[in-house]
Amino acid sequence: MRPFASAMGSAPLQLAGAAQPPDRIAPVQLAGLVVFLAGFAIEVVADAQLQAFRNDPARRGGVLDTGLWRCSRHPNYFGEAVLWWGFWLCAASKPWGWASILAPVLMTYLLVKVSGVAMLDAHLAATKPGYADYVRRTSAFVLRPPGR
Repeated sequence: MRPFASAMGSAPLQLAGAAQPPDRIAPVQLAGLVVFLAGFAIEVVADAQLQAFRNDPARRGGVLDTGLWRCSRHPNYFGEAVLWWGFWLCAASKPWGWASILAPVLMTYLLVKVSGVAMLDAHLAATKPGYADYVRRTSAFVLRPPGR
């Protein structure tokens, strides 16, 4: 199962990287690069904010609800999903590239329903006072203004 999952997950990258020269860059590939970079930036900034929060003894035991974490309970996971959609866009214009859509769909599903948001929310709700209020006012995944 693992080799299949690895091949399926990396399908957009394999398709995008398998182009024979000369390979002109299609507009959808430029869009994919922009989406990838946006996702990467979101993930890096969110992870840096989380690390700074964890390193602050005054905030120990609290809930991180500033920066990107004000707009999403899991902005690092959201950034990860966005970069996978960017990978897919880079492959979409290649022969059979559209078929690799399973990779970002699966990654997004796993991040939201299996190993990411769902699992971590359950743990944090049980261990962090104030987390229930944070859940009420903050998007679980997608970045959006609080209270919506």
